[in-house]
Order: sequence, then structure tokens, then C-alpha cells
Amino acid sequence: MTEKKEHRIKQVLPGSIAEELELEAGDVLLSISGAEVEDIFDYHFLVEDTYLELLIRKENGEEWELEIEKEYDEDLGIVFENGLLDEYRSCRNHCIFCFIDQMPKGMRETLYFKDDDSRLSFLQGNYITLTNMKEKDIERIIRYHLAPINISVHTTNPSLRCEMLRNRFAGEKLKWIDRLYQAEILMNGQIVLCKGVNDKEELERTISDLSKYLPFMQSVSVVPVGISKYREGLYPLEPFKKEDAVEVIERVHWWQKRFYQEYGNHFIHAADEWYILAEYPMPEAENYDGYLQYENGVGMVRMFQDELAVELEKMQGDMRVRQISIATGVLAYSYIQEAVLEIQKKYPRIKVLVYSIRNDFFGEQITVAGLLTGTDLIAQLSGQELGEELLLPEVMLKAEESVFLDDITLEELENTLQVKVNIVKSSGQDFFRSVIGEVLEQRRIREGGMYEL
Repeated sequence: MTEKKEHRIKQVLPGSIAEELELEAGDVLLSISGAEVEDIFDYHFLVEDTYLELLIRKENGEEWELEIEKEYDEDLGIVFENGLLDEYRSCRNHCIFCFIDQMPKGMRETLYFKDDDSRLSFLQGNYITLTNMKEKDIERIIRYHLAPINISVHTTNPSLRCEMLRNRFAGEKLKWIDRLYQAEILMNGQIVLCKGVNDKEELERTISDLSKYLPFMQSVSVVPVGISKYREGLYPLEPFKKEDAVEVIERVHWWQKRFYQEYGNHFIHAADEWYILAEYPMPEAENYDGYLQYENGVGMVRMFQDELAVELEKMQGDMRVRQISIATGVLAYSYIQEAVLEIQKKYPRIKVLVYSIRNDFFGEQITVAGLLTGTDLIAQLSGQELGEELLLPEVMLKAEESVFLDDITLEELENTLQVKVNIVKSSGQDFFRSVIGEVLEQRRIREGGMYEL
């Protein structure tokens, strides 16, 4: 017999229905209107009703049956110890491009967890392969009409998908996309491109196949595989070169023109890294269809530039004196330099030193700021002129904590470099305000996730 799930309450929000009912941290939710709560989606679905019956077990063992009349969709004000209300589902694949397999030993345990949980796709925007999903999972998505779901497709060639994911069921799981399409569930797709594997003709096939799911498949991104120096014993992947990036962009642009004429949607998008590698200008904002693939590194540079331009247009500039430094990844370095020069046109007495940080920890093929470590920052910034403060992008820090990937804390970095560090959000507005010294409060905690590979 399956043991019934119980969900311990971590916090009761002030002024909420739960507080009126005298619920407290430590109480346990047993059921809602007689139904067991499997996970967070069951909870949200069940509490939408205007009449509820909660079964609660208090810390002293008493069980309370509580009747609630409320507005439809009104929240109860309960925060649970486990935000998912269930165990996280780990990945069953052994993808040839998995970045977690390319990490060195000895890092914190959570960095080695491979999630492939469909529920995190809705809650956090994670991309999933569908290989963990069963018929009942698809039926729940359709019943609750959860959307959008973000899918790591990589290829629509079933046999190649099995090879790439190292999972013999990976090809047949593509059938779930058909089910979601038939149910009109909104989807976004992702293709991690591996040289000589799923590029060229295979990429053409994948784009063509996925376009059949328009308009419910809203967008698909093509991102280059990230290759660290820790690949001993792994599939021999090659880095892309400039000519490869040019070819990818040309293919994407050809399809974009066709899709836009037919659907008014560009559908397929190349990540910013391709344009940087090819030395192509970034597309204009309207090409990104509302930045649906922003967190996959699609349109980050364009949005940053446009936001910065808006801020500069509003400001008159002045002669304030200020000296600061900025550290970023190799990928973004030229764009940060360009942004600084634009700001200095209106603030000529602000001196900004921009440092491009080489990724020695993971290897020089990794060029994004989000995978830089405290170790590399300290090694390459020690002894450098840093000014009155050092600006770092928020993507360098662990979510909701002031800790780098290698567990060096922000405080340790400041003490070692003997400089105040200001963590800057990714927007052009925040960057501009940080450079001119008008940040309302120093940001030390990363507020949102951003996928950069």
C-alpha cells in the first residue's frame, strides 16, 4: 500500500486565510476536500474552489477539519517546507553534451544533481527531455492545462535522439509533443547543437519537423554546446568555429523569413553566442518575438543594448567623478566595453576599467559570465586597479545566495581584493545606474535564474 503524502507547513503569511484559521509553522496538510495532494500542481488546482475542507494535523497530534469559503482562486497563504510538495525527479539520460558530466570533482553536491522534472518546467522555466514522463504526467498537464512547457528536443530523428541522450526510449518520447499539440498546450523548444552530430541536415530536419507544431510550439532556440576541459572519457565533442556559426545563422535566417511570411512569427532563433562567434550584428528587437527564449541566451545582448539606450536618452549627463571596475566573461566583454563608452559620452569623468575574465576553472572554451568562479576572479583581479567598487553580473552567483560556483563567498572576494563589490542585475537600466553610482540598494542576492549555455 502506498503511503499517503503529508506536507509540512514552513510559514503562514500574515493576514492570510491560513492565519485566520490559526494554522502555524510545523502543522501538516493531510488532504484537501478529501483528495490527497500529490504535488504543488494538485495543491493549486484543489485550492481554487470557493469551498474547501482542509484536514490538518497539528504538532501535538490533533487533527483539525477546517471548512473554508473564499473567493475563487484566492490563495490560502501557506508556504510549505518542500516547495514542490514532492521529491525532485532526476534525469535518466546520459547526454553526450551534459555539462554536469563535465564538472570537476569536489564541488558542492547540489551542482551534480541532474533534474529532468516537468513540474520545474512550469515553475522555473527549466527545459526537460520528456524521457521521465509517463501517460499520467501528460494527462495531468492536459487536465490542468499547464503551460508553457519547455522541451529539450535536440533532434527529431528518433534514433539520433536515442544516441545523443544515451537513452533507448528518447526517440519514442517525442510522441508526447504530438499529445501536447493536440491538446493546444503552449510549448517552447531547445536544440543544443553538437558539431557533426545534430547540425547541418539534421538541424534542417529538426526545424522543419518542429514547425508542424506551430502555433502551439511558440519558439525554438538553437544554442551551441558548452565544452569544459573536464571531458576525459566522454564523447569527443568539437568546439564550433566562426564559419560554423555563420552557417548556423544563415540557416536560421532562411527559416525565419519563411515562418514570418506564413505565421507572423520567426519561430526559430539562434542564441547570441552564434552572432558573437560569427562577428555578425545582433538582430533587432522585433526579430525575437517578445523574447520567449531570453533565458536560453537568445536576445540578451539586444535587450541590454536597447534598455541602456532608453536610459541614456533620458539623462542629460554631468561631470561627476567616479572610478570603478567591471569584471565579465569573455563572451560579453566587447559589449560591456561598448556600453561603457556610450555612458562616458555623457559622463566623461567616470573612469571604468573593464576586465575580461578567462575561465581557467572550466577551461577557455567556456566564455559566459554565469560560469565564472570566485577562484578565477581572485586570480585575475588581484593586483589590478579596481577603483572604489567592482561591478559583477548577478549570474555569477548561486540563486538567492552570495556564493560563487566554487563556494567562495562574496564576502571572501571583497576581503581578498580589498574592494566593495556591487552585484548588478542583467538589465541595461541596472547596469547604467550601477556605473553612474545611482543604485538604490546594493544587490548582493541574485533575484532570478538565467540559463547561459
